[in-house]
Amino acid sequence: MHPLRACIHHFVALTDAEWAPLAAGLQVRQLARRELFVTQGQPSNDISLLLSGACRLFYTRPDGEEKTTYFFFENHLMASYQSCLTGQPSAFSIEALAPTELLVFPYTLLTTLYDKWPAYERFGRLLAEYLLLGTDARLAELLLLSPEQRYRALLSSHKTKILERVPQHYIASYLGVTPVSLSRIRARLVQNDGRIS
Repeated sequence: MHPLRACIHHFVALTDAEWAPLAAGLQVRQLARRELFVTQGQPSNDISLLLSGACRLFYTRPDGEEKTTYFFFENHLMASYQSCLTGQPSAFSIEALAPTELLVFPYTLLTTLYDKWPAYERFGRLLAEYLLLGTDARLAELLLLSPEQRYRALLSSHKTKILERVPQHYIASYLGVTPVSLSRIRARLVQNDGRIS
């Protein structure tokens, strides 16, 4: 099965007739390491499926400091959904952490399909619910857990690709700590229970 169709199949099953107009609008895009898919402050209308590589979602504060908020790996749908929905400039950037291959289609194509095929409207609703749950979980983690608890949660989660493929300074930013603080947390875990990744 086509990788994007398989991804959508996790939410809804598309018939060949339903799949065909989306398939016709797909483009393959290559990103070099550090190349941006979405640029903070600029509107973005593209949705992509990450085929290979890795990307990070981040924002740059007025003082120039970057804060990483999320990571994307193979078979993740990726976009600035806020910008797609509102047409406003994106609040975040998405940057390739390694050479990356994407399947890209415009969000406007999806909205056109909403009007014609109920399966796409259902997909859009289920995707929005999935994204909302993920955002809520991430917000709760940042607000309710200490940095060490956030790191322990990462160690025990299914997000092992972050630990295996993301540089430590981006993991530190994702956890809301400095790289030095992350090193101290890791050292404490080794000392206390021998667990480290």
